[in-house]
Amino acid sequence: MADRQYRTGIDPATADGIVSAARTGVGDTLRSVLHFTPASFDVLYVRRDLYDTPEAARDAKSRLVAIERSGFAEKPLRTALGEGSLERTSIGPYRFTVRFHDDGFVVRVLEGDGGVLLTADEMDVRAFEEAAIAVRELLAE
Repeated sequence: MADRQYRTGIDPATADGIVSAARTGVGDTLRSVLHFTPASFDVLYVRRDLYDTPEAARDAKSRLVAIERSGFAEKPLRTALGEGSLERTSIGPYRFTVRFHDDGFVVRVLEGDGGVLLTADEMDVRAFEEAAIAVRELLAE
């Protein structure tokens, strides 16, 4: 739907691709997909059973986005930390963050000035890697 306009300026086709990648990678446990920049955010997907209105979802997710924006400042530091001076001690560049909660997960993927948050119910965390890699590739386009 090319007529959609997002506060973050994300292209509708990219937004659809991100939701598709998240749904494919995470499956039915996916709760929400958010795109955010340092200044704004968009709710790209919310599972129907979670909120009564789009406004309620946006209000609830605004607090999460406010916290996760710290990643834009953290990413260069985490990448530098991961790239040790000796190859055998390097853990490599930062890729994505998974936060564990009692009843689910938050995954943060950053690329440039854009980021995506995925929230999900409890599940095998290995599925997040596939989704995070696909989302990061879409953000980099």
